[in-house]
Amino acid sequence: MAATVSNKLGGLARVLIHQNMLSEDEAVTIQAAASDKQISFISQLLQSRKFTALQIAQASSQAFGYPLLDLNTLNPEFLPSKGISPQLMQSYRVITLYNRGNNMFVALSDPTNLPMLDEIQFQTGKTLLPVIVEDDKLGKWIDRLVEASDTTMQSLVSEDDFGLESEEKESEPEPTLEIEDAPVVKYIQKILLDAINMGASDLHFEPYEKFYRIRYRVDGILREIAQPPLAIKDKLASRIKVISNLDISEKRIPQDGRMKLVLSKTRTIDFRVSTLPLINGEKIVMRILDPSSAKLGIDALGYEPDQKEALLHAVTRPYGLVLVTGPTGSGKTVSLYTCLNILNEPGVNISTAEDPAEIPLPGINQVNVNDKQGLTFAAALKSFLRQDPDIIMIGEIRDLETADMAIKAASTGHMVLSTLHTNDAPSTLTRLVNMGVAPFNIASAVSLITAQRLARKLCPHCKVPADIPRETLLDIGFKEEDLDGSWQPYAANPEGCEYCTLGYKGRVGIYQVMPVSEEMSRIIMKNGTSHDIADQAQREGIRDLRQSGLLKVKQGLTSLEEIEAVTNE
Repeated sequence: MAATVSNKLGGLARVLIHQNMLSEDEAVTIQAAASDKQISFISQLLQSRKFTALQIAQASSQAFGYPLLDLNTLNPEFLPSKGISPQLMQSYRVITLYNRGNNMFVALSDPTNLPMLDEIQFQTGKTLLPVIVEDDKLGKWIDRLVEASDTTMQSLVSEDDFGLESEEKESEPEPTLEIEDAPVVKYIQKILLDAINMGASDLHFEPYEKFYRIRYRVDGILREIAQPPLAIKDKLASRIKVISNLDISEKRIPQDGRMKLVLSKTRTIDFRVSTLPLINGEKIVMRILDPSSAKLGIDALGYEPDQKEALLHAVTRPYGLVLVTGPTGSGKTVSLYTCLNILNEPGVNISTAEDPAEIPLPGINQVNVNDKQGLTFAAALKSFLRQDPDIIMIGEIRDLETADMAIKAASTGHMVLSTLHTNDAPSTLTRLVNMGVAPFNIASAVSLITAQRLARKLCPHCKVPADIPRETLLDIGFKEEDLDGSWQPYAANPEGCEYCTLGYKGRVGIYQVMPVSEEMSRIIMKNGTSHDIADQAQREGIRDLRQSGLLKVKQGLTSLEEIEAVTNE
């Protein structure tokens, strides 16, 4: 059994186990934590503070026979001007030290990352000769080199542009835009890479009368990260529209498009692009669509064991309707895609209708609805039923026709997954009744409803114990038996640390997973209210969103303030 576990570990983990620096159980735990956080094994190893970066580098050097170099002794002036691109440096944490003929000496901290070495060798066409360095020093060097390679903001516009007020520019004819302007291209590329590295979900490019700003949405919160010169707003907008296949001459109506950023031979990030004409120019919002987010696995989403069991039981049935509810940005798409990945097997025919299809899923037939052309959710669903489907996913149930079609499909031997915009699981059933769906059809077809929110996770490195009065804990929803002294509430450190932003890092799902029981079906048939269904859910031991959030507080994953914010109906 031990050998089987070891085979699942990365090369660096096996090296440390072989050198008796880590036990196998410790390595498995660290690798699982790294996978959950989507960071490298070595980064998680350093965060665990079991070893210093120097100890890890010495172990790697000894194991593989590669030379060990202290980057503090390196003079940046002697680094080659032509080497690994900033894009690859950031993606793979590696820098070029020296070129000699067809050989390239590269500094890295993890020599076991063979796909990285193959990719760089493929991109450069050179034979790589690794040199081991400390990971923390390597990170600082990469930041320094990427910053040095980035064009300064002054080079994006002329001196005259900086001196012009918006009123003066309005009186002048609009200049011809140089779409292939290299500084603008590099600047946008840096903005996109920084957003990906920070874990942003959206980028906002916003023009105002006197300034222009760029903001990232990280962990659900918008943060300003740059204010480029107002004079380049048209160049930025035009460049983004060109790579998104949008009409650069059309500035009066909104446009939607997509673009793709190739990070490596094995990783590509898609962006959904939306433009909106404002009084001071075009606002552009880019949604980052990372395919890896759809492959995290259900364990990474934050379901409690009983919730996970109920969800898997429902989606693996041969038929029925499973609904995911919640506001925009609550993670409904990731939850649905995770379920589809579980169900995606060679013997199953899966079709989806989305607006638009955000993440390509190999083996699944994805359709973009187009209301203008008559390809609505209902029309797509009708076509699916003639395509011998096993599983159908409808992006959203918006009207009675779509709802009736989904109910019909679920009642005739198909598994149907969809979303609905409601506040919680019980109100979803009454919403369907209000849309005009017959109560009998709802009771017979709907098998499970999941309501969800996303809460920011406390940074495990700097979270601080919170002294919260017992009365406050009881008022917010905890029961007397919960306050037994076996757990400690935590709060965010407002100053944050090197691993987080203002004390938070990443988000976790808060769920209400409600199987539709026979008693709930009877309540629906009797035209019961959402309160009646909610009371029945409580009697059946189903946690509502607030109770699920408080459980995350007990586990030390998030703060009481965050749960109050995301579950305050």
